[in-house]
Amino acid sequence: MSLCGRKYVIEAGAHRATVVEVGAGLQRYAVDGADVTCSYGDDELPPKGCGTTLVPWPNRIRDGKYTFEGTSYQLPLSEPAARNAIHGFGRWSRWELVQHEPDRVTLRLDVVPQTGYPFEVRVETTYMIHAEHGLMVTLGARNVGTRRAPFGAGSHPYLSTRGHALADTIVRLPARERLVVDDKQVPIGTRSVAGTSHDLREGPRLRNNRFDDGFTALDTHAGRGVAELRTPAGGAQVWFDETFRFLQLFTVDALTRGQAGVAIEPMTCAPNAFNTGAGLIVLEPDGAWSGSWGITPIRGR
Repeated sequence: MSLCGRKYVIEAGAHRATVVEVGAGLQRYAVDGADVTCSYGDDELPPKGCGTTLVPWPNRIRDGKYTFEGTSYQLPLSEPAARNAIHGFGRWSRWELVQHEPDRVTLRLDVVPQTGYPFEVRVETTYMIHAEHGLMVTLGARNVGTRRAPFGAGSHPYLSTRGHALADTIVRLPARERLVVDDKQVPIGTRSVAGTSHDLREGPRLRNNRFDDGFTALDTHAGRGVAELRTPAGGAQVWFDETFRFLQLFTVDALTRGQAGVAIEPMTCAPNAFNTGAGLIVLEPDGAWSGSWGITPIRGR
C-alpha cells in the first residue's frame, strides 16, 4: 500500500486519473500517458499538499483561533512556524470509499467533532473522468449535527508545466482583485490587480514572477470561471462554478525533483474566513452545500 493508502484508478478514453484514500487526493491525472497534473510516487507524501481536498476550511486561520456564534475556539496549529491552522482536517485523514466505477469514484469523510471544531459535518468528494471534457470534481457537505456549523472547502491541484520551466509558463486568472496579506500569509485587505504583476487576466508569461497569493472578484460566464496554464507542450484549464469565489495561486520551481508546478486552488472562502466571514458557509442542521470544478487538458502546439 502507498503512503497515501488505497488507490482508485478511473479512466475514459485516453484520460486516466489516480485518486488516493488519504486526503481524497488526486495523485495523478494524465492523457495518453502525459501528466496534466503534477504527480508523486507511492513512497512519498503529497508534496506541498499536492492534490488534496481541504475541509472544513481551506488555507489559513490566524493563530488557529476564531469565534463562532459567541463561542471562542482554538484549533491545532498545523502550520507551527507561522502559528496558523492550515487546510482543515481532511488532508491527513483516510476517506471512506462510497462508490468506485470505471469512470468515477466517491470518497466520504465524517469530520469528527473535536476541540476547536465541535461540529458534525459529512463531506463527499467525487472524481469523474470524461473522454472529451476531462476531469470533474464535485465536493459536497452536509451538517449531520444539531447545531449550525462554519464551513469552507477547497482543492489543491497542481498543474504540470510539461517539463518547461516556470519562466516559460503562461498563467491566466480571471481575477480583478488580490488578497493583501501580512507576514503570516493571512489577508488584511484586497487590492485591484490592475497595473501590477498580479494582473494575470491576459495570460502573461511568468518569467521571474513567483506567487503564493489569493485572488477574488473572479469573472465568470454562464456560472463558470476559467483559469489557464499553457506551455509549448500543452497545458490545462481549471474551471470552477460560482460557489468558488476565491483562487489561491502557488508556483514552485521544484515540487519534486525535476518537476515544477503551478497550483491553482479553487476555494469557497478566503483564508481566515472563520474570523472575517469572507465567503464563509454556515451549514444549518441537515443543511447541505455542493460545488464543482474541473480540469480540461490543452494540447501542445
